[in-house]
Order: sequence, then structure tokens, then C-alpha cells
Amino acid sequence: MPTPDILTDLSRPALTAAVKANLYAFFRSLGRSPQVDFYESPNLVRWQSPIPHPWFNGVLSTRPPAGDQDQTIQDTLSYFRSRGVTGITWWLEPHVPTAGWASHFLAHGFRYDANTPGMAVELAALPSSVQHPNNLVLQVVEDLETLSLWTHTFFTGYGIAAAFTAPFSELLAGLGTGLPYRYYLGYLAGRPVAASTLFLGAGVAGIYNVATAIEARGMGLGTALTLLPLQEAREMGYRAGILQSSAIGFNVYRRLGFETMCQMEHFYYSIDSGDSHA
Repeated sequence: MPTPDILTDLSRPALTAAVKANLYAFFRSLGRSPQVDFYESPNLVRWQSPIPHPWFNGVLSTRPPAGDQDQTIQDTLSYFRSRGVTGITWWLEPHVPTAGWASHFLAHGFRYDANTPGMAVELAALPSSVQHPNNLVLQVVEDLETLSLWTHTFFTGYGIAAAFTAPFSELLAGLGTGLPYRYYLGYLAGRPVAASTLFLGAGVAGIYNVATAIEARGMGLGTALTLLPLQEAREMGYRAGILQSSAIGFNVYRRLGFETMCQMEHFYYSIDSGDSHA
């Protein structure tokens, strides 16, 4: 029997909500790291990290606007400016209507973005295996030294500047290598060339940080590093997997059985200019 916190309602509305709820659970989990300045009130959740990516510096509104929303937006932007953050995202809980907040965000210079597909799959429908090189070895990260190697591999595969490797590695070290996180490395001929992350939250298995070095793409590594975490989550009793897809990974996930449930709505703000961009 699945444990009570595992999602068993696999209807489209339930999976759509779970795609968002898993991501928001991930944002909340960042507060476990001493590298993150985290704040939560009945109205919003706010996180600020040393990672210069807007998804790692943001806000989640948990209620519709209540009359003081413009002051809240101004105070929040002032906070991020004081921390030297250059760009943030502002999200809304699945039950909070976008329409109520949109005009206020847009008036303050935010840009609405809904270009990231939110996808889900029933884990029972996953293939048992996928094609990949015979010399591919998949490893679960179990210590901080290997986690540092995972970070370097992920950054290389995703094309992120190496200068941010150290702060990202420190952030992850603060979260630890145990569940609800599980990190995976893919080795070819003994060299790490691919990475992925499993995050268990909101009753579903979330896949994050799938990246493959340029020279190892097109071999099925990304597919293998998506399938294995989901298979392991299925063994734990989880019924559904979710992710937010990049353009490069969309067809990979479709071949595994993922279906688009929604677009990930959020509002982006550039602290430097007041102009928003994706």
C-alpha cells in the first residue's frame, strides 16, 4: 500500500496541480540549506540563494491579493536589491488565480512567462529499459565529494559558468544527499558526463537537473538518467513522476510517456533594469 503522502489520484487535474506543487515543495526545501536566506509567512514564501538564477531567488504567493499587494511587491524588490540579486521569479500556488496578481506584477515591471511545459507520467507505464551505450554506468551520489563532482558535471552539461560551481555545491551540501533528494551521475568509460536529480515532494517524484555533456549527447544518456530515478521512485511506492521540461529535453520525455499538463506560469523581474526577460 502506498503511504498516505503519496499521490494516488492520477486524474489530469490532480497531476496538473502536482507538477506545480512538487516544484514549490522544492523551493521550500531550499530553506534547509544554510546558504539560503529563507522566509515564510501565511501570505508568501521567499528564498534567496548565492546562485544567480531567478528560480533560485524568488517568491511564492500562497493567497490572492489582499489590498496591500503593491507594498508587498515593493518591499520584496527592495529586499532582493539589498542582497545583490539581479533577477527573481514570482510564483503562485496552484489554487491562487493568476488574474488577481497579474496586473499588479505587470505594473511593477514584471514580465509574465508561461514558456516551460509542466509534464507528468504514470510510473506504472514507464518502459522497463531504454537504449544507451553498453559502457554507461549510473551511480547514485552518496557523499559530498561525489556531490561536488555531480555539480561540476551538471554545470558542464547545462552550460553554466564554472564560477558558480562552488556556491551551488555548497548549497547542495547544506541540503544533504539523503531523501527527499537523490542525485545521479552517468559515466562513460569512467568519465562523468551526465547528471540528474530526483526530488520527492507533494506526493510525486520530480525529475530535475537533467544534463549531458555536449560530446555525449544523442546516445540516450538523458533518457537513462530520467528513467532510473523514476523506476526507483516507483519501487518506493510512488505512482506519478513530474518535471518541467526544457526545449532540448521535451522529446526525450515524450518518448518515456510524459504528457504536458500545463505551462509553468510565473512572473520574472530584472533587478538591474526593472525590465523582465526570460
